[in-house]
Amino acid sequence: MDLGLTGKVALVTGGSRGIGRAIAAVLAREGVRVAICARSEKALQATADALRKDGAEIYAATADISNQGDIERVIADVVARWGGLDILVNNAGGPPPGRFDALEDGNWHSAVELSLMSTVRMIRAALPHLRQSAAGRIINILSTSVREPLDGMILSNSLRAAVAGLAKTMSRELGAARITVNNVCPGHVMTARLREIAAFRAAEGKLDVRGATDAIPLQRLGQPDEVADLVSFLASARAAYITGATIPIDGGSTVSI
Repeated sequence: MDLGLTGKVALVTGGSRGIGRAIAAVLAREGVRVAICARSEKALQATADALRKDGAEIYAATADISNQGDIERVIADVVARWGGLDILVNNAGGPPPGRFDALEDGNWHSAVELSLMSTVRMIRAALPHLRQSAAGRIINILSTSVREPLDGMILSNSLRAAVAGLAKTMSRELGAARITVNNVCPGHVMTARLREIAAFRAAEGKLDVRGATDAIPLQRLGQPDEVADLVSFLASARAAYITGATIPIDGGSTVSI
């Protein structure tokens, strides 16, 4: 299937590892010019070098997406380099696990900046350029906690839902500009984030990653590339009539309809 992505320009935040790296790789294979940003310069450059060896056109920018100045710099650099921006993938990563009684105001403020305000600011900075695209795309990587809150994940449960509400509203505001806004919600996908959550649950004496597969109808963990394939479809011309959607990719584990 030709996704019609050749020559498009994408920015993937959190692109140095895990799901973000997989998204960058899959988009690049579809002919997209991909900018990636992350806080760790070493990991970012290693990812960029590996993708370039596969023939990808990659721009890597060290940035903290909770910082407004970094966001504006990255967007400006991408547009200056490639003349525009067509696809924005917000992949900020999730706040740490924790229960309500263990969290202070500082934990909440940090989580709001990382999971909500980074998305707000990134969209605000990208929007003038997405409006110039013939088919602008905003895709937010969230979590199945949007559909089914997870125990011990109160920060993620609260703030991922806020981003989902933002996206649904923006999909209605931006429809006339031909900009689609969608959310992708991974479940148990084998990443460092999953291992962090598994360690938290193990400390509480709860299910580990191996046991978690018993609750997944497909009886296995997902892979980052599988999430990336869904993102690349949503970024494509084939998905031009999909907007305001929140799509789980979880092997069927989310119980809600």
